[in-house]
This record gives sequence, C-alpha cells and structure tokens, in this order.
Amino acid sequence: MREFFMKKLKTLAIALFALVGATTAANAATAFLATDDFVGISFWLISMGMLAATAFFFMEQANVSTQWRKSVNVAGLVTGIAFIHYMYMRAVWVETGDTPTVYRYIDWLITVPLQLIEFYLILAAVKKVPTGIFWRILIGSLVMLVGGYLGEAGFINPMLGFIIGMAGWIYILYEIFSGEAGKVVSKSGNKSLATAFGALRMIVTVGWAIYPLGYVFGYLTGGIDANSLNVIYNLADFVNKIAFGVIIWSCAVANSGRSRA
Repeated sequence: MREFFMKKLKTLAIALFALVGATTAANAATAFLATDDFVGISFWLISMGMLAATAFFFMEQANVSTQWRKSVNVAGLVTGIAFIHYMYMRAVWVETGDTPTVYRYIDWLITVPLQLIEFYLILAAVKKVPTGIFWRILIGSLVMLVGGYLGEAGFINPMLGFIIGMAGWIYILYEIFSGEAGKVVSKSGNKSLATAFGALRMIVTVGWAIYPLGYVFGYLTGGIDANSLNVIYNLADFVNKIAFGVIIWSCAVANSGRSRA
C-alpha cells in the first residue's frame, strides 16, 4: 500500500511541475529570447535547473526514512518556488530589459527562510532539539531580507538597510556556528550530519556573501552594471539553492541507510 501511494505521489509531483512549467511558458510565449541575450539565457538555464532539482527532490523523498522526508520536501519546495519566480523574471526581462528589486525579494522572502529552517529540520531528524533554534533562525532571516529590501527599494536610507541586513546575516552565522544550533550538531556524534551541517554553513557564509557584495557594488557604489548583477545573482541562486538541497538529500540518504541497516 505504501509503495502504491509513493508511486502516485511521484507521478503527481512530476505532472504538477510539468503543468506549471507549460502554463508559465505559454504565458511568456510572446517574450522571445534573443540568442545574444546572456542575461535572459541565464534566467532560462537557472529556471530549468530549478525544475529538474524540484522533480528530483520530490521523487527522492520516498527513498529516505520518515524523519528525513520533511527536510527533502522542503528542499524541493525551495527550488520549485524559485523555478516559478525565475520563469516570471525571465519573461519580464525579455519584455522590459529590467528585473525590479521586488521580484527577487518576493522569491527570497519565501525561499531563504525555508532554507534556513532546514538547519533546524536536519537537527530535529537526528535528535530532539529546542524550538527556540527554529524561531531565532527564522527571525534572523526576516531581519536580513526586510532590511535589504527596504534599502534597495528606497524606503529607507540604502546604507541603513545594508546595516540592518548585515546584522540579520551575522546573527544567523552566529547561531549556526557558535550558537545553540552549532553546539547541538557538535554534540550529536553523527558524522554525516556534522559534514552536511558544515557544508551548509559554508554556503550560507561564502555563497551568500555574493548578495551583500552585489548590494554594495550594485546599489551603494554603482560599480556593477545591471546586466552583470543579474547574471551574478542568477548563478548565485543556482548554486546556493540547488547545492543546498543536494547536501540535505545526501545527508538524508546516508542516515536513512544507517537506520535501515
């Protein structure tokens, strides 16, 4: 019975994202992509990568133990949401030559908190952890994103927005390195969890550094043109979202194999 249900779930997931992709593509049918439009091509490639990753994560959740399925499903939600947003941003770019700040932040305001909540979920899959970790990471992510958006959109002084956003990011780094979350993983005794947690921390530290750098050079100093900034952000999202999910999936598979053995 369980195998039958999981097969149906896989089929439903594939059909759903195929339908979403077809519908989005149909809505953007009037927006043709020029062969020399490297920004538009990057939007297209990243959206297809997000779709492939989403299908992979949703199908693979059937191959991990129960306590890890929520983490793998959330990884699929992150790339699925990003796929829909990237298809829309591609159409806007092709038609207008612009990607307003609000479009990226709509995506980030949903996907970034989900990614950071994964730190709590993978810990909870191995051992009982305080819910305070969940709330502190969530609040830190919202402070980071709201501060950055208000500054980039011009609702507050850009430098003030940058400082608020950086404060949220620094707090998140403290929590996952030296705070309660970092202490829990160091005491877990689970090698694959520690490895995955360390890799995720590197993505949040090194990979995410691209965003504040883009803020500085794109909005505070004007040192990067809009085209280059879009390509940089697109590639950063591709790596930071998909690699993030793959690390979680690999940890889930390793721990599920251990539990079945």
